[in-house]
Amino acid sequence: MGHLKGKTAIITGGGRTVLKDGSCGSIGYGIATAYAKEGCNLVLTGRTEQKLLDAKEELERLYGIKVLTFTANIQKEVDSEAIVENVVKQAVDTFGGIDVLINCAQASEAGVPLAFNTTEQFDLAIYSGLYAAFYYMKACYPYLTASQGTVINFASSAGMSGGLGQAANGAAKEGIRALTRVAATEWAEDGINVNSICPLAWTAQMEKYAKAYPESFKKNWPMPPMKRFGDPEKEIGEVCVALATPAFKYMTGETITLEGGMSLRP
Repeated sequence: MGHLKGKTAIITGGGRTVLKDGSCGSIGYGIATAYAKEGCNLVLTGRTEQKLLDAKEELERLYGIKVLTFTANIQKEVDSEAIVENVVKQAVDTFGGIDVLINCAQASEAGVPLAFNTTEQFDLAIYSGLYAAFYYMKACYPYLTASQGTVINFASSAGMSGGLGQAANGAAKEGIRALTRVAATEWAEDGINVNSICPLAWTAQMEKYAKAYPESFKKNWPMPPMKRFGDPEKEIGEVCVALATPAFKYMTGETITLEGGMSLRP
């Protein structure tokens, strides 16, 4: 415990979502919980204000850290870059710098075949995922250079494998993987560690998708050999903790695929 004490992390898509048993029900909130347990102050963004407020209350109460929250919906219709720059500015004004950026947020309408995707559905995925990662990486760059920090971007196994009904989401996620590789190459000399993670975790969104599109779900996400999906906090979150510690600074430009229980720990 305490690997990230005193550090500051921005986590997009970090609002509180839980499963029926009370465990973390989204990857963003799982990461936020894992980071809070390590003493890291957090800047959480998301589309739903109440989820962010719930996250702030629980994490500050349980772990004694400080949490800033911002309702930040990155979309085509608004000046999204200005929204991101404001989040980063207030984070720096409050905490003095940024040590970790985790681009986890992604909205998409999954289950729609490519031939029936609309431009609006495609824009939703590209702006909330790829453009958001692009804007946050640009805005955080000088502060990550100063801290020799870490960027962790979230891609998707659905993008890598060409999952059914995942055209928009897959395109956004593969764009994020490419962006990650470029940043890893360009920013290595600045001491910034940049990686992407392709997780397979059981979340509230996965639960919803499985119910709405059972056949597509079975084809896209067969049960891993361990007979369960990954845990958003205890596995995905802990991998993100590991990637932000000195022991893993050499792992730059890697795509880490997590399927049902794999975990790294310094």
